[in-house]
Amino acid sequence: MVTIRTVTWVDAPVERCFRLATSVSFLLASAKSGNVKIVSGGKSGFLEQGDTVTWRGRMFGVGRIHSSHIEIVRPFHYLREVMVAGGFKLYEHERHFAAMDDGTRIKDEVRFSAYLGPLGRLIEKAMLRRRLTALLTWRNEALKEVAESDAWKQFLEGDSEAPATNPQEQNRRSRSEVEMKSHFIAH
Repeated sequence: MVTIRTVTWVDAPVERCFRLATSVSFLLASAKSGNVKIVSGGKSGFLEQGDTVTWRGRMFGVGRIHSSHIEIVRPFHYLREVMVAGGFKLYEHERHFAAMDDGTRIKDEVRFSAYLGPLGRLIEKAMLRRRLTALLTWRNEALKEVAESDAWKQFLEGDSEAPATNPQEQNRRSRSEVEMKSHFIAH
């Protein structure tokens, strides 16, 4: 089993950071690949304890499906998700959010192991660790950038669970999400 630990400092309130981390629209908009989609569960609003979400995307050029169960949610402090189906033998992700004097500290711990016995352990060390660390860093940088700017408002203000009924508002939201995806893909 491989463990990845990261710490991210965000100059924004802990509640904002936590809510972004559970916002389905933010998670989709900040995915490194524009091809990530939710195929079942949690298609809007915020992820909650007990939710199971199935994601479809590409890794190493191959289509993948990954289902995660949101096992524990302690608002504004802790999230734990575990893989229930996917390409890993084991995948667990814990996120700790701590309010600090002038911002938020986010500690991530991901534990995973690959199938294929000794060959899987070689793959874990040779490429999976590096790839998952890069994806986790990417996602945390996206959260940091959005939380520290006014961009967080498009994901958290108002009733984000209800779709916009005004066509102009819906178009504005769609353009903002596309612009954000384009920005993160360009960097």
